[in-house]
Amino acid sequence: MDLIAQLEAEQIATLGKEIPDFKAGDTIRVGFKVTEGSRTRVQNYEGVCISRKNGSGIAGSFTVRKISFGEGVERVFPLYSTNIDSITVVRRVRVRRAKLYYLRARRGKSARIAEDTNYKPKKA
Repeated sequence: MDLIAQLEAEQIATLGKEIPDFKAGDTIRVGFKVTEGSRTRVQNYEGVCISRKNGSGIAGSFTVRKISFGEGVERVFPLYSTNIDSITVVRRVRVRRAKLYYLRARRGKSARIAEDTNYKPKKA
C-alpha cells in the first residue's frame, strides 16, 4: 500500500463512519444535518444516486437526484462529510452505466430503472 492510500485509510478509520455499498442507480436516503439558528435536526433527502466520484476514498462524493414538486433537484454530498448522519439504501437496481446523467432529460415512465432482484453484497 502506498503512502497516500495508507494516510487516507487512517483518516477514514478515525472518522468511524459506516458507508453502505451503493452505486449509481440505487435509490438512497441520506440523513443530512441541517442547522436552523442554534438547533440542528436531521433532514432526509431521498432520491436516485446518478453518479459517484473518486470511489470510496476520503475525497469521494455522490450526486442524488429527486423530483420535488415537479422540478428535478440534484445535490452533491461528500461521502465522508460530518454533516451526513446516515446513508440508507432503499432500492437496488441493475444499470449498465457509471453515470446516469441521461435521467435529467427523462420524465415519468421513461425514467424508470429495472430493480435488481438477485443482489449479492461485495466481500469486505
